[in-house]
Amino acid sequence: MDFGDTDDEATFRREARAWLERHGPARGTADDFTTGRRPDHEYVAASRQWQRRLFDAGWAGLAWPAAVGGQGRSLAFEVILQEEQARFGVSSALFDVAIGMAGPTIIAHGDDQQRSRHLPAMLRGEEVWCQLFSEPGAGSDLASLTTRASRCPGGWIIDGQKVWTSFARAADFGILLARSDPDAERHAGITFFLLDMRADGIDIRPIRQMNGAAEFNEVFLTDVFVPDDAVLGEVNGGWAVAMTTLASERNLVGADWPGFDELVVAARRRDLVDDPVVRQGIADAWAGAQLLRLFGFRVRTALARGEPLGALPSVINLFFARHLRRTGDLGLRLLGPAGQLVDSGEVGSGEWQHHVLTAPCVRIASGTDEIQRTIIGQRVLQLPSEPRVSAPGPARP
Repeated sequence: MDFGDTDDEATFRREARAWLERHGPARGTADDFTTGRRPDHEYVAASRQWQRRLFDAGWAGLAWPAAVGGQGRSLAFEVILQEEQARFGVSSALFDVAIGMAGPTIIAHGDDQQRSRHLPAMLRGEEVWCQLFSEPGAGSDLASLTTRASRCPGGWIIDGQKVWTSFARAADFGILLARSDPDAERHAGITFFLLDMRADGIDIRPIRQMNGAAEFNEVFLTDVFVPDDAVLGEVNGGWAVAMTTLASERNLVGADWPGFDELVVAARRRDLVDDPVVRQGIADAWAGAQLLRLFGFRVRTALARGEPLGALPSVINLFFARHLRRTGDLGLRLLGPAGQLVDSGEVGSGEWQHHVLTAPCVRIASGTDEIQRTIIGQRVLQLPSEPRVSAPGPARP
């Protein structure tokens, strides 16, 4: 594992930090638009503007090939930019699916028309994308999906339901998996579509979360027409395309969360720095932050060397979820009775409440804790595979 930056990475970090200090709003100010700080429509507008600013300044598409408008750098540079952005009141989460998942998949499997239509618009902040994979009965076992794609003149008719679709209401397009051949083996009868989210027959219903936000959505598709040129890759070959998408997914959670420094400030302002329980909690938070920092070095080292991450994202996800819960509990404890209020005017009020109410989703969003443990057990510990409920065979009963 490499500690610190290479010469090129160090130069890039200095340049990124200097640019952000000139253009990035400070955290906690009126211009801060990190997740949960503004109403949804304001967050979307600010995110689009910020992505355009990144594009104009040459900070967009760092790891995309130069031939499609990127800069041809390693993913390590993307990670560095995210680390530096985390110090400011900005968020790129709205474009995680577009630039981190849909874009690389279109680069790998798309034709020239699909690339030219979508890739520049993603980098400029003109297209927000969502991921239409999970269904009420197909989450961890994605191959059991039942959304149907039926042939029609000039394209396909889509019917089904998707769930837990982040930013679906703000999305211009979605990457969609649907079953196009119910008589084929269940992994072989799936097609990958690029769906215009403004098409007729799409009903998006927000799922209100306990933190008051509605980032997740249910999406109902009824007789939705998708043209033939919206198929990505081969018909009935969508599973392989989806694996490219999932391999491109990078866990960048954590940029918008309060952390160790905020705990210290809150403890000092509440005159609790000498409380032994509080001190131990802060020490644990510091240790957790250092472990996450070391995990970051491992990720950046692997990315810079072009090595696969293996089960490392699962290890990070498990630890990060635990770290968020413990730091959130401590932050709320430091607020005392004021922690029961949405915004009492206390230092950190509002931010810590949002932190505590949002942290549980990390245990689900990128794969449940149970799924992460299964991945670690099978890929690292070489344990036997989990028994499968459904046997291989056609998707149609």
